[in-house]
Amino acid sequence: MAEHISLAIIGGGPAGLAAAVAAYDSGIRDMIVFERDNELGGILNQCIHNGFGLHTFKEELTGPEYAARFIKQVKERGINCRTGSMVLSISPDREITAVSRERGLQIIQADAVILAMGCRERPRGALNIPGMRPQGIYTAGTAQKLVNCEGMMPGKEVVILGSGDIGLIMARRMTLEGAHVKAVAELMPYSGGLKRNIVQCLDDYDIPLLLSHTVVDIKGKRKLEGVTIAQVDNTGTPIPGTEQYYECDTLLLSCGLIPENELSLAAGITINSATNGPVVDERLTTSTEGIFACGNVLHVHDLVDFVSEEAARAGRNAADYIKEKGVRKNTPHIVGFTAGSGVRYTVPCTVDTANTDEDIHLRFRVRNVYKGCTIKVRSGDNVIVSKKKRITVPSEMEDIIIKPEMLTGVEDDITVSIEEGSI
Repeated sequence: MAEHISLAIIGGGPAGLAAAVAAYDSGIRDMIVFERDNELGGILNQCIHNGFGLHTFKEELTGPEYAARFIKQVKERGINCRTGSMVLSISPDREITAVSRERGLQIIQADAVILAMGCRERPRGALNIPGMRPQGIYTAGTAQKLVNCEGMMPGKEVVILGSGDIGLIMARRMTLEGAHVKAVAELMPYSGGLKRNIVQCLDDYDIPLLLSHTVVDIKGKRKLEGVTIAQVDNTGTPIPGTEQYYECDTLLLSCGLIPENELSLAAGITINSATNGPVVDERLTTSTEGIFACGNVLHVHDLVDFVSEEAARAGRNAADYIKEKGVRKNTPHIVGFTAGSGVRYTVPCTVDTANTDEDIHLRFRVRNVYKGCTIKVRSGDNVIVSKKKRITVPSEMEDIIIKPEMLTGVEDDITVSIEEGSI
């Protein structure tokens, strides 16, 4: 027979821990946090650099220190956490199948589920890089775990493809450990990481950042011997004659993150093609009744502080759902959020204007670098929010707060767009 619980949280990283604490503080005691690793904390356990916690705790922490703050809160509340438990599937009616060494196969029926599985790195197979498959090619996250957790160096002569935050941080980390990072190549004409990481991880160590460049060939049969990097045009096509060979024994890939949504698909949840995460409303509810999503499984964040804030909202909303059983006070009036000019996506995707009584964090990323622009949130001819920005970049998530009173009388879908030359 299935074990019955009020709330199941899938993932014991920063999102799952923050959601658990918020749900507990909202009155839910009967919950389980499932974590496939043997320790809570998720990816933060290998992020030993500082820069975490400035928004949440008003001080600068390392990744393990940030995770420890939430782990302490979870333990103080006596929240049931099952580490070493892999969730195999979630059905549309919230039946969870999990397996662990201690308990074997488990079947759990939950009143509500919060998805907090995080994301994974894009592997080489998704990048279409020509050449052999020698030893010495790693994702940046794998290299980070080897260096920070296992005490192993992947190599000494390093090239990094992609300028995501993990890649930038590993450029500094490898340098500090004695490696020579020859270059960071980025396909796009702008960096995929935060500006502070470009300054602190590349500029401070004189590591060149090659924008509009990519790896076009890999040399080496058993072990990596070197890579050829070429400049690309505005379509991403390598430009003949711009090739440059870099002798190296290590190639790190930092080419984007993908939300872990195999369980979401099994639960029948609608996926947003722009984020590869679930489509959610203002309560972070997915298209499947009683299932919520938050953190990097929903959309990839730039700061873990924003993950924790979003997860706390998911925890409170899940608690409200369990206590109210999903009943809303008024007849629902659903309005969609649409990504307009210059905007890749929005989270949430819809809002129930008749039942919204909390501020909505409308988060999105832009498609390009825009200088001297204005963010416009409008419904028809009605401008709900107008915010001037000196610069917006794809690597930094934008956050617009919409108060419930701003939605009074809104009937049409709400469009978020970037207007250039408005400042």
